[in-house]
Amino acid sequence: MTIDQLQQRVDDWITTVGVRYFSPLTNMAILTEEVGEVARIMARRYGDQSEKPSDRDRDLGDELADVIWVVTCLANQTGVDLTEAIERNFEKKTTRDATRHRNNPKLK
Repeated sequence: MTIDQLQQRVDDWITTVGVRYFSPLTNMAILTEEVGEVARIMARRYGDQSEKPSDRDRDLGDELADVIWVVTCLANQTGVDLTEAIERNFEKKTTRDATRHRNNPKLK
């Protein structure tokens, strides 16, 4: 699936199954919740915190997909073409960071 197809598919789902988009501010709050769920898995499964029995069945892929879903909703409702935005972001990073990371002694 391309990013354009993702944006269209999310929009189709929202306008049929989901009835309508939540407000952008509500979606921002939901995004924060979803990122928190990813952080919880990362801290407990891959970090130093011990994993609780209730965390063991959490699916990192599903939580990451939730983050992508809400980001896509925000892009759709604010008129952002994610394909174009990502292309511009690659150009920005490539220009800005052409030697930055290669010359970072912390990364050697």
